Amino acid sequence: MRCLGLVLAFVCACKVKDPPLIQDEWRDDFERDGVGENYFATGDGYHVEKGALSAKGAHNHPLWLRAKIPRDIRVEFDAWSTDQRGDIKIEIFGDGKSYDPDGGAYMATGYEVIFGGWHNSKSIIARMDEHAPDVVQRMAPKVVPNQHYRWRIDRKANQLTWYVDDMTTPFLQMTDQRPLEGVGHEYLGFNNWETDTWFDNLVISPL
Repeated sequence: MRCLGLVLAFVCACKVKDPPLIQDEWRDDFERDGVGENYFATGDGYHVEKGALSAKGAHNHPLWLRAKIPRDIRVEFDAWSTDQRGDIKIEIFGDGKSYDPDGGAYMATGYEVIFGGWHNSKSIIARMDEHAPDVVQRMAPKVVPNQHYRWRIDRKANQLTWYVDDMTTPFLQMTDQRPLEGVGHEYLGFNNWETDTWFDNLVISPL
């Protein structure tokens, strides 16, 4: 019995606490020295500098927020790139742990939202596969180096709507008849391939 008690105590001590669900407005202004314990880095390429989050050379190893996001949500933040190639990228409604293991054709676990991808040639919303033929995309505008953009991403019912600066007209919108939701689709991640990109003033609001 004593051995059984020790085993049970060990199991309880090692159990990982389930991340909390964001139920009220949640903010991060990155006014600190490091990325912080609210995030899980699946690889290198992320640091905080001068009150903003830097993502560079991460090669599709997202920086995941450790808190679960609601099914219907508004996510807002500032984003910019110092690079002519643009490529500002996040993943939303992913599993909070996955990453590209080999630098190949990355299969995401959530929706990928990319501004100025593929050497600043197009912007897309993709459902898990950024190379799929059914991505929603546009070819302009291009990312202007060092220009700060305000992003807003709303998900209501089966629609994911992305705004850039103009909050009255969608930049892109995806209607998904099989929305990514539930276990495995509860996290927000900042992502990056190679270019020098930045994020700041994150606000997450349940809808």
